[in-house]
Amino acid sequence: MTAAPAAMPAIRLRGIAKSFGPVRAIRDASLEVATGEIHALMGENGAGKSTLMRVLAGMYTPDGGTAEVEGTEVTGWQTADAIAAGVGMVHQHFMLVPTLTVAENLVLGQELMKGVTLDMAAAERAVRDLSERTGLRVDPTRKVSELNVGEAQRVEILKVLYRGARILVLDEPTAVLSPPEVQELWEVLRTLRANGGTVVLITHKLDEVVAISDTITVMRAGETVGRMATQGTTPADIARAMVGRDVSLAQREAGVRDSGGPAAALLEVRDLAVAGARRARAVDGISFTVSAGEIFGIAGVEGNGQTELIEALAGLAPLAGGSIRLGGRDVSTLDVRGRIDAGLSHIPEDRHRRGLVLDFSIAENLILGLQHRFSGAAQLDAPKIATNATSQVKTFDIRPPDSALPARALSGGNQQKVVVAREMGGERPVRVLLAAQPTRGVDVGAIEFIHARLRAARDAGSAVVLVSADLNEVLALSSRVAVMYGGKFVCVVPGSEATAALLGPYMTGAARGAA
Repeated sequence: MTAAPAAMPAIRLRGIAKSFGPVRAIRDASLEVATGEIHALMGENGAGKSTLMRVLAGMYTPDGGTAEVEGTEVTGWQTADAIAAGVGMVHQHFMLVPTLTVAENLVLGQELMKGVTLDMAAAERAVRDLSERTGLRVDPTRKVSELNVGEAQRVEILKVLYRGARILVLDEPTAVLSPPEVQELWEVLRTLRANGGTVVLITHKLDEVVAISDTITVMRAGETVGRMATQGTTPADIARAMVGRDVSLAQREAGVRDSGGPAAALLEVRDLAVAGARRARAVDGISFTVSAGEIFGIAGVEGNGQTELIEALAGLAPLAGGSIRLGGRDVSTLDVRGRIDAGLSHIPEDRHRRGLVLDFSIAENLILGLQHRFSGAAQLDAPKIATNATSQVKTFDIRPPDSALPARALSGGNQQKVVVAREMGGERPVRVLLAAQPTRGVDVGAIEFIHARLRAARDAGSAVVLVSADLNEVLALSSRVAVMYGGKFVCVVPGSEATAALLGPYMTGAARGAA
């Protein structure tokens, strides 16, 4: 009896290479994904994962190697070719038009016409039907600007499915989702798989990989270094393959102080109110204190006032009411530099908007906001800046390790390392650290390092305010945990009592309480 031929893989990439000027993003990358599976693509920042997938999606032309989709060679094809062939990529940063409705975003470029006008009724029916069939339920008549991040994520996936995608690439799809929304996404992916769809998932969250994927491919330094079946594989196994060594994964410490206790209150916030773009009060009368040697974690679905709270504390947004005291001093009216000089440090959630000047060099970005500490009588002290950059690049493992490169040339994770290095490294004295999404988009090794730095700051007597969309991160690090919903704290509990089961309903608004 002749054995049945092996099924044609949905994706087969062999020996892919891609450089951007002197930076070699991929040197020898291969990937094979079976039809009808959920395949996780893992690796450290700068390993080449997103670059490889952009080659698949027709966004980049490889310098070498071959690409096949469903048995057809497609090396060097364009984005339109990939879409026509059923390959759709959902990027980490949403690409939606906020002023248009869900239906208008989905049919953009493929409009349903009635004569010479857009047939909106037909478009809305088509979107509603697709939404129901996939389980990605969202109102097609709502404007994107009115959606929360979970709903916007559904629209991004619906957009590529509307264009006929059978092969779906998701780049960090859960970065801004609450635990219930993550579970909803998993159900959608399982439904797509059951219907013959193929999914490639890029994520740094190891527990997610174990929960949802069938197979894992690991990249390191632009090369494919491993492939494994998910069944029987642990997060520690994946981390070891990614980094090349054992990695201490985030977990709750024993004996972490649950409250500020007798330690001095370094940050005191009273009745804080901040105006919002979508509602009168993005932050609505919040009060809390953070003591020396404490990490105060703030959990919640993004869009509930966390951004406005941190920016008000950092001096980037005006107060509509209330006060902020740092080390006993009222800093409510101080500007950003005044708060920095008072001992405030800020890792912003949006590294492009608040953390970096992308066309400046790594060395220049490492002193942003601190230029007055790197200047002589009349000009910047170039040798001091260079020495600082050399030290920070090495300490924080910024890749490529060339401080003259513009920040734009780095991967997203390495850009984040530049921001973290500036705000937590060097000789900078930090009394209060505002850490907003400090590990967003960074790999497991960098997460381990950043978590260690946050704990070191706490142990050195700093007061740390941690805002993270990753609930596991909040639970692992926090002495106390608050949940923010609708501009208010609806729950504040000791870190030892906080669990995903307890906090999840507060995060989605299903449970409400007085904090």
